Amino acid sequence: MTPDDVKQYCSRLLGSESKLSGAPANILTYKIGGKKFAYFKTSEPEQWRFSVRVTPEQYLELTDQPGIKPARYMHRFHWISIVHVAQLPDDYLQLLIEDSYTRAFNTLSKKVREAIINNE
Repeated sequence: MTPDDVKQYCSRLLGSESKLSGAPANILTYKIGGKKFAYFKTSEPEQWRFSVRVTPEQYLELTDQPGIKPARYMHRFHWISIVHVAQLPDDYLQLLIEDSYTRAFNTLSKKVREAIINNE
């Protein structure tokens, strides 16, 4: 997948919202009900690095692979940064995105979850 493919995929998830933060952060964030589930760095030198939250087990496994690093400032919450999204198989990348989305969705209150499901 290209960065544009990933952006489209994240945007299509139920209730997904995106926000582009300008300088100095320069981050394109994807959220569900106000909870972040993925983000891109949009400026150099880390342009188009993509980050998602994973399980502690996945975190250990994935950060041992070349091109996948602990996410800056978010690593303590088991977020990883994928240097080039095209390096991962499409189905595996989609699974990581969906898992991160589900983790964020499940932290929402029952009322907010129901509102998201019923409005879309």
